[in-house]
Amino acid sequence: MYSWFVELSPIMQALLATLFTWLVTALGAAMVFFFKKINRKVLDGMLGFAAGVMIAASFWSLLAPAIELAEETTNSPWIPAVIGFLSGGAFLWLADQYLPHLHLGFPKEEAEGIPTSWRRSVLLVMAITLHNIPEGLAVGVAFGAVAAGIPAASLAGAIALAIGIGIQNFPEGAAVSVPLRREGMSRTKSFMYGQASGLVEPIAGVIGAAAVLLMRPILPYALSFAAGAMIYVVVEELIPESQLEKNTDIATIGAMLGFAVMMTLDVALG
Repeated sequence: MYSWFVELSPIMQALLATLFTWLVTALGAAMVFFFKKINRKVLDGMLGFAAGVMIAASFWSLLAPAIELAEETTNSPWIPAVIGFLSGGAFLWLADQYLPHLHLGFPKEEAEGIPTSWRRSVLLVMAITLHNIPEGLAVGVAFGAVAAGIPAASLAGAIALAIGIGIQNFPEGAAVSVPLRREGMSRTKSFMYGQASGLVEPIAGVIGAAAVLLMRPILPYALSFAAGAMIYVVVEELIPESQLEKNTDIATIGAMLGFAVMMTLDVALG
């Protein structure tokens, strides 16, 4: 099975990997068929776990390979990393300002972005979708980096990144579908909304892989861009939401565990 995967093109590898991350989102959303509510302490722990995974992935899977690649072409390898990292954060900040969305746990009146009459359910899905973009992009760029022959990038490492992103997508799917069910939406419709938040990942993954294959010189910037976008999501969304109900110890332990899991996957497999 693994040898078959190795023979695929990087774009197809990225597509299959991000389809996996979407599938895990759908599995998380399917929790709505079994539960009508999620214990807030459990949810905060899962949000913290997702934050830890994304922080670890941002360094080991993205920034470290970006700096190593930049060392081959410039005497200041930190420049592409800094520019790409800040650009990724700026991109998410701009999207945050204009794309209507609502963070988990907030009333509809506190929706961000351009004012809209969209329903609360749609705004919740948009919030998750917004931060799934850099996750899909990160996976796609990682597979593109392998094809580019970067020593610090390996197929096993790219697969580990996809697994890590997939693991943290599980609570995200549940975090959308279960609250919608609690608000009176049918189980099937809640599930459909929850899984839909992950559909952007395969699209972003293919775009990321194709971009670095077509324009190899931008690879250090692309890797750093994905890292910056993911860190922005962690600091702006995941950590604050995990602290809303003051379950700080649980959220922090979740973040530590998520970081450890992603670090283990990347170092052991990569």
